Amino acid sequence: MPQQVRDLMTPAPVTVAPETPVVDVAQRMRSDDVGAVLVVEDGQLKGLVTDRDLVVRILADGGAVTDRPVGDACSEELLAVGPDDDVDRALTLVRRKAVRRLPVVENDEPIGILSLGDLAIERDPDSALGQVSASSPNE
Repeated sequence: MPQQVRDLMTPAPVTVAPETPVVDVAQRMRSDDVGAVLVVEDGQLKGLVTDRDLVVRILADGGAVTDRPVGDACSEELLAVGPDDDVDRALTLVRRKAVRRLPVVENDEPIGILSLGDLAIERDPDSALGQVSASSPNE
């Protein structure tokens, strides 16, 4: 039986509203030890923001950072998968579109994130990515 996305995804993703200040989002990433946060409005997925997005789209612009909303930094054109989707389908999307994370959505609400690291741990645990992804985070 093929594996489903729900078997590998990280459940209960960190979510924030589009108007959340980027400083708050960065602090949340640090405290929750995550590199990506889903941007949600009225229960609907509106975007995804990564730690790299904050650097490239906000910090690199210079100026006042504290007043910038996370909506200015997030990727809005997202690919998403469902929890019952086959893992091979998700892996194909990751490869074809060169993305590192896929939001997992059920009934239009985000319920998880499937990362390239999650896939590597499952499919190629002896690879460098699989080993790094399975290791404890740096503190």
